[in-house]
Amino acid sequence: MTGDRRRVFLDPDGSGADQGWVFVIVAAPTGVVYEVQGGGFGCVPYAQEGYLLPVFGRDLDEDLKGIFVGELKGWGSRGLDWPPELLERLRDAVAFPLYGSANRDDLFPSPLALDESRLSEADEAWVPVLTPDGPGVVVWENSD
Repeated sequence: MTGDRRRVFLDPDGSGADQGWVFVIVAAPTGVVYEVQGGGFGCVPYAQEGYLLPVFGRDLDEDLKGIFVGELKGWGSRGLDWPPELLERLRDAVAFPLYGSANRDDLFPSPLALDESRLSEADEAWVPVLTPDGPGVVVWENSD
C-alpha cells in the first residue's frame, strides 16, 4: 500500500488467458489503484485509480487482439499515428455495452466510446475510453 491507496494488479499470474477478460477502470478518487501490464512485448506497467467494472460477454478481447497482436504485431502502439481504417476498428472494438454505471438509476447498457483526446495513451491492454461516468480505460490481458 502506498499512502492511503491500495494497489490491485489485474491478472498477476496470467491465469485469465484461457477465458479472456475485459474490464473498464473508471477514473475516480477511490483510494484503489488498478495496475495492468500493457504495451505488448514492451511490458509497460499502467495504473489507474478508480473503480473496476467487468465487461460481460464471450471473446470480447478478440477484436482488440486482432488490432494489437495481429496488425501491430505485439509491439505496442503508444503515440502511434493511427491510420483511419485502424482507428475505426479501434473505435468499434471498445464500443462495449457497459452495465453498472454508478451515476445512473437505470440498468440499461451504454456503449463506451474511444476517448480520442487521449488517443496518444492508447496501447495494447490499455485504451482510453469515455464511460457514462466520465473518463476510464479498457484493459485486457497483454499478449506477451
